[in-house]
Amino acid sequence: MNRRLTPSTILLLTTPPLLWAGNAVIGRLISDLVPPMTLNLFRWALAFLVLLPLAYRVLRPDSLLWPNWKRFVVLSLAGVGAYNSLQYLALHTSTPMNVTLVGSSMPIWMLGMGWLLHGEKISRRQATGAALSIGGVLLVLSRGDWSVLMHVQLVPGDLYVLLATVAWAYYSWMLARPKEPQAIRQDWAAFLMAQIVFGLIWSGLFAAAEWSLTDARIVWSWPVVAALIFIALGPALLAYRCWGAGISRAGPSVAGFFSNLTPLFAALLSLAFLGETPKLYHALAFVLIVGGIVVSSRR
Repeated sequence: MNRRLTPSTILLLTTPPLLWAGNAVIGRLISDLVPPMTLNLFRWALAFLVLLPLAYRVLRPDSLLWPNWKRFVVLSLAGVGAYNSLQYLALHTSTPMNVTLVGSSMPIWMLGMGWLLHGEKISRRQATGAALSIGGVLLVLSRGDWSVLMHVQLVPGDLYVLLATVAWAYYSWMLARPKEPQAIRQDWAAFLMAQIVFGLIWSGLFAAAEWSLTDARIVWSWPVVAALIFIALGPALLAYRCWGAGISRAGPSVAGFFSNLTPLFAALLSLAFLGETPKLYHALAFVLIVGGIVVSSRR
């Protein structure tokens, strides 16, 4: 699956990394105020309430959701229940640099999972694009000094990010190989609501385990409320909508390269909110990441 990119497809696939970068920044800011599994539960509970007026019909007994519930259980586990829960959890146990470094392996997992599960061939262009794109990510993470990467030490949190990355790659390939009826898939609100319904169950189970096994607590404040609203409307609803539409146009192998824009956007957001001076390596990294996307998507 290797399709030519259009401006609208590029916009669809660029929006989620930007919102995910904002999600990572917010997640770091409130990591000590809201437990990770609980944060993910709140995120999707708010998204459910916002989406309910648009997609309440999918909850009816005669809806197409229930005959296809097994598929949506798996979709929701990978995309709603596990992905962000593991990311938020990683921010408690790993450094931001390690989290982004491990997450930058997304294109490799996308290509590998397509080859393993669906027999998709990995072309030389895709392999070259993966190398360029990951090189750009490493350039950002090393801040232009490659010796920094030699001192990275992996911790348990890095495993959480790796599991989250694998879950998202699997989720993306499920989107690219639809088995549910077109009637529910063509209605983006209903399709996302069908995932959130079961995703809330998964998130609720994870949050319940968190409160039972740890000393979880919430420190409420207006900034925390504002953060919850943002991650529900942006990284949850809008990003998932754009990612699904972008994958349907470009395919998961090409879309995987766009996920590498997330650490670059995170660096730019840090520049904007922390007042750091832009460096030359930011521009070079942008060229490498975009170059990887262009090379991998060319016919």
